[in-house]
Amino acid sequence: MHGAGILLNDKAMAFAVRIVNLYKWLRDDKREHVLSKQLLRSGTSIGANIAESRAAISRADFVSKLYIAAKECRETQYWIELLYKTEYLNEKQYMSIKEDSEEIGKILSSITKKMKPNNNQ
Repeated sequence: MHGAGILLNDKAMAFAVRIVNLYKWLRDDKREHVLSKQLLRSGTSIGANIAESRAAISRADFVSKLYIAAKECRETQYWIELLYKTEYLNEKQYMSIKEDSEEIGKILSSITKKMKPNNNQ
């Protein structure tokens, strides 16, 4: 991966760090253990799948890993919204992490669209 891929790796790692810190805060300060575990799993899986894509054995394998990362990103957005709607996150916290997740999702979408078979570009 070049350009967008390197940017994506960095953003996914920074996002995973935010997710881990959010998990620790939810667990320790808010005493929330169920939703935060789901968030931790999906939110860190985004970057893990992107990292796996870098060792893909084929174009199809590469795209597959990025699609999985995109699905994990959407799941993470669900948990973030649920944490906001159940008042574990305030609006400022929610909007900040939501924007980060949406940015990663847009990059993943852009890359996977360009890599689709039968893409005429």
